[in-house]
Amino acid sequence: MSVSSRLKELGLTLQPTTPAIGSYVPATVAGSLIFCSGATCMVDGRPKYRGKIGREITIEQGNDAARIAALNMLQKIADVVGDVDRVGGILKLVGHLNCTSDFISHAAVVNGASDLLVEIFGDRGRHARLSLGANSLPNDVPLEIEVVAFLAEER
Repeated sequence: MSVSSRLKELGLTLQPTTPAIGSYVPATVAGSLIFCSGATCMVDGRPKYRGKIGREITIEQGNDAARIAALNMLQKIADVVGDVDRVGGILKLVGHLNCTSDFISHAAVVNGASDLLVEIFGDRGRHARLSLGANSLPNDVPLEIEVVAFLAEER
């Protein structure tokens, strides 16, 4: 099943990529590898959530923010490779959490992105992962994810 068909089946839509707030590109391709810049929980050009996980943001809200970030990441990649169906799968995901210094449930939050990628790609969505806390993130978003993906083989 194609990625776009699976998104439709799950009732998910991709939204236009928010312009970069720095001197970088949304994603780059090297051979069959796709390196995606950080994606956040932007909806209609604004963060859906703001604040620190463990203070203003609950684990459940953080998990939702991670799902939104994963969808935004897919759109960034599609913008660069031309079509979301060209994405073959996910190799690695890194989650940076804007969280309190005593927060310890990083995995529960980043699972929002990981679980969604497996829902979309099946086994091709299983990936290596790093989840870590940060003192702050741009625009006070609760998390930012980055991924390394790969291109689907041409048929």
